[in-house]
Amino acid sequence: MAYIGKTPITGNFVKLDAISVVNGQAGYTMNNGGSAFTDYENVNQFLVSLNGILQAPTTSFTVSGSTLTFASNLATGDVIDFVIVLGNTLDIGTPSDNTVSLAKLTATGTKDATTFLRGDNTFAAAGGVDTIFNLSKNGDQASISDNTLTKITGWTANVDTGSGWDNSNNKFVIPSGKAGKYLIGATITQTQSGGGNSSADTYDIMIFKDGAVAFTNHDKNRPALDFCTNHITAILDLDAADYLEIYVKVTAGGGTTTVLEHSGYQTSNVCTNWFGCKLA
Repeated sequence: MAYIGKTPITGNFVKLDAISVVNGQAGYTMNNGGSAFTDYENVNQFLVSLNGILQAPTTSFTVSGSTLTFASNLATGDVIDFVIVLGNTLDIGTPSDNTVSLAKLTATGTKDATTFLRGDNTFAAAGGVDTIFNLSKNGDQASISDNTLTKITGWTANVDTGSGWDNSNNKFVIPSGKAGKYLIGATITQTQSGGGNSSADTYDIMIFKDGAVAFTNHDKNRPALDFCTNHITAILDLDAADYLEIYVKVTAGGGTTTVLEHSGYQTSNVCTNWFGCKLA
């Protein structure tokens, strides 16, 4: 914005605490809110009124640290009307801790502690998520018996913002303070050898919560189980310390199944991974 004349100075202007005159004393401590005041650059920022008359900086008074010193001792009956400090150039001031209210940060909507845009909740407050994990299968898991419930193991954590991944037990544990609704999904690619490969073949992916089935994708009537990819997605209500696991069950009239790792097979559809994110 253009101005006629000198551009206005932006500053944190402060009126200091009242100062009582002591007979025969020239130096006085400057306080702001009961604390010693030193937040200035030079004496020319000060407006000092003594007995109704503005005093000239440097000649009528000086400042050093938190001390204001008049050129001569004051006497009984003298009155220091006010001391105002003009803020440092281009300094709008730094608010003290716990002085910025929710009303100053949000104009509408419900105001509570979660509306503050702190580093630890900015993403969530902006409508994103604050707990995310993404795992990929590390190495093939072979010899999965037909018609047998089998836990998928050997995951590698690519992302784990809440540090909930329990690598030794191949399960994700909901972090403390992160209860809520979660979007959970998994993609499993597998091959099957032996068996009948009939229209009665089925392939189940299951999300387990606290050791029991929470959600199942039942893919039935697949005549060809050789090299196929299946998916499961669910939204679950989860509490802190709840834990999640991924299981599969293949029914193919005998034979064995291998769940393939998330890596470089010759086909582009090898994608064995598992993810989750907190929605609310």
